[in-house]
Amino acid sequence: MKAVVMAGGEGTRLRPLTSNQPKPMVPIVGKPCMEHIVELLREHGFEDVIVTVAFLPQAIRGYFGDGESLGVHMEYSVEDAPLGTAGSVRLASDKLDETFLVISGDALCDFDLTRLVEFHRERGAAVTIGLKSVPNPLEFGIVVTDAEGRIERFLEKPSWGQVFSDTINTGVYVVEPGVLRHVPTDRPYDFSKELFPLLLEMGRPLYGYVMDGYWQDIGNLDQYRQANFDALDELVRLNVPGVRLRGNIWLGEGVDVDDLDGIQGPAFIGRYCRIAADATVGPHAVLDASVTLRERARVTRSVVDASTHLGRSVLIEGAIVGRSCDIRAHARIHEGVAVGDEVTIGAESVVMPGVRIYPYKEVESGAQIHESVIWESRGSSRLFGADGVTGLVNVDLTPEAAVRLGVALGTALKRGARVVASREAPPACRLVKRAMISGLISSGVEVSDLRVLPSPVNRHLVKSEGHEAGFHVGVSAAEPELVQIRLFEHPGIQLSAEMQKDVEKHYTRQELRRVSAGEVGEISYPARAAETYVQELLASLQVGAIRQRRFRLVVDYGYSAASFVLPLVLGPLGVEAVSAHAYGLEAPSGGTALRGLVGQVKRLVGAVGADLGVVFDRAAERMYLIDERGREIPVEQTLLLFLRLISNDDRRGKLAFPITVTSQVDRLVEGSGLEIVRTPASLAELTRTAAGDGVIFAGAVGGGYVFPEFLPAYDAVASLCKLLELLAPVERPLSQLVAELPASTLVHRQIPCPWTFKGYVMRVLTERLKEHRLDLTDGIKIFDERGWAQILPDPDEPLVHVYAEGRTQAESSELERELRGLIEQVLQEEGEPARTS
Repeated sequence: MKAVVMAGGEGTRLRPLTSNQPKPMVPIVGKPCMEHIVELLREHGFEDVIVTVAFLPQAIRGYFGDGESLGVHMEYSVEDAPLGTAGSVRLASDKLDETFLVISGDALCDFDLTRLVEFHRERGAAVTIGLKSVPNPLEFGIVVTDAEGRIERFLEKPSWGQVFSDTINTGVYVVEPGVLRHVPTDRPYDFSKELFPLLLEMGRPLYGYVMDGYWQDIGNLDQYRQANFDALDELVRLNVPGVRLRGNIWLGEGVDVDDLDGIQGPAFIGRYCRIAADATVGPHAVLDASVTLRERARVTRSVVDASTHLGRSVLIEGAIVGRSCDIRAHARIHEGVAVGDEVTIGAESVVMPGVRIYPYKEVESGAQIHESVIWESRGSSRLFGADGVTGLVNVDLTPEAAVRLGVALGTALKRGARVVASREAPPACRLVKRAMISGLISSGVEVSDLRVLPSPVNRHLVKSEGHEAGFHVGVSAAEPELVQIRLFEHPGIQLSAEMQKDVEKHYTRQELRRVSAGEVGEISYPARAAETYVQELLASLQVGAIRQRRFRLVVDYGYSAASFVLPLVLGPLGVEAVSAHAYGLEAPSGGTALRGLVGQVKRLVGAVGADLGVVFDRAAERMYLIDERGREIPVEQTLLLFLRLISNDDRRGKLAFPITVTSQVDRLVEGSGLEIVRTPASLAELTRTAAGDGVIFAGAVGGGYVFPEFLPAYDAVASLCKLLELLAPVERPLSQLVAELPASTLVHRQIPCPWTFKGYVMRVLTERLKEHRLDLTDGIKIFDERGWAQILPDPDEPLVHVYAEGRTQAESSELERELRGLIEQVLQEEGEPARTS
């Protein structure tokens, strides 16, 4: 006997789950609902299955194919226009020449279909309807039968006064093919509302058989969630994939669980899920394949679909989350929430009970969502952040995304352009770099692959050999799964805003250049890039003066590839170095903690009697200093130290600093031949200015320094060597030099501000402060007799920065409070409370 599975349902009440997939494909404990139905059919001997499809038919056909993997033979009947339940089966009537079974692909059940067919044949019925007794029949069609099971009456969604039975139509029928002749072909036609009442009126033998077992219509989100919970409670007999532990916990293949005690049954954890330390899977949690729970995340009474990433300390209770979502740290998703596929929920966001968020939306960090998000995104969708392109590996920065970014960069360049590639040590960086290279060469661009080398060597090759662009793949110091792709252009500076927009346009619109097989770019592997970098760096230094001083250093490489380069420089300079944490040593699994490395160098400096200690970041772009007494030099003081040494060296030229850097830099150069140039507070603008004529030094608070004569970019190796050159003629210990530097009174605060309010806040403040002396180079900088204060919107997060510097610390705090108060007042006027951090 053949079976017809009705799978044309659109499932409007199940949205957003069914916004981009048909209703029968919603997952129940690791499998589409329809797959459970097909397995039930096979169990009862139905091996020929016809599937009627309408909404997104390729999603079903692509998943099930010809049915061979499930042990059945599957054919498809596609509705071009809605035909109703009976009309869709009538469309497949040429394949139905004997008694057949009709069953819904989006209602979960475990009925004894064999007994239903036997009853049909025993009664000689034209149609037999599978019936089910339910406590509340009001939402269903009631079927009234006599003692023999013959149907006497139909009632569609009756009132309590019309309830003469508690048996409802389950949508499971055994049908003789001849009844399909009564189904018209020119309009939609329904089994229960039209065909069955017609057959009853004609006197045809219609029977109802009350079925034992489980049945659940998955018509809305509550029923969908309940069906998953019932499967965990074994109220329905299903073939649940995975190994069963402790009676009611199912673990799929390849699951990585830090501690099984963190899982409380009943629960289902699909294949390749990752459950980190201190993460908790609570009762009635269903995690589909490849879901990740980071440290301290908790899921309970919720269904989370495949490939979704839950960040640290995320809480999901009583909710439904779709495929490939990114739920970031400390987000809260409450009871009754439904989140569609590929949604990003920003860090510290709260989604209130009952909210629906439709697919492909982005909710900004810190947002509180009280209403459903259907059409608009509540967040920023920019590809480039402040420091390139950043994303979680295999979450938002997948190999596919990296390939697409590579093609977009190549498309923005001319065919045949040359790009330099490099990376840091972790395998995730290798994955992303190789994907980027594949995309680049597919667009007809040539790639010089430096493999593992610091980004300054990459930038230097871009500058020295005239390459059009370069990129370096590294990891975040705070988050080892967060990969950063830094992109730069000739002569080694950050990618310009215009170039970023061009790349982003090609990436988002997918207007990508694909070349023919003969034009695919080539990959070369420069053999002496590090040596060339070292030779040119040495040529820019006063080697004799440094050798004469005979420095002794402690160098912590921070696991960076600078350990391939710095020894080649320190040898000719006659510098004795004690080193730690070179490339090749395995970094801690939780990431490289900068504080810990600085603490170790402090102890080593005193132990070996070093002149100073230095710690590199993993990209070898920034450095952090420790004086000969083992005390850390704050990055603000290090910047002023460079400035004091340069001014004492009688050098002439321009010095570039962001507009947020302390005004002490202006006072330090008074009376010298040095000129201060202020730039917007971005690394791209700083390096672009540094590459200009006459600039001899640039820097910002954060450990990054630029000597443009050698390379107009942050470079920890070059910065250390230039510091040694400046210290060489000074016969005083580093601690004394730092003690003589002026103390900065600069204060910095962050105020949360939704993306939608940033422009409004800046406009209103500009209007209210127009009587003051303002600098609008970047944000709003206001001056008065006490000093200055500045508000600067953050380019990547929903917040604004407030900087203030007065003559004293008290005046700085006073300026900051005044400007913060203005911002909070504007936000409160618009009904958005502000929080300061």
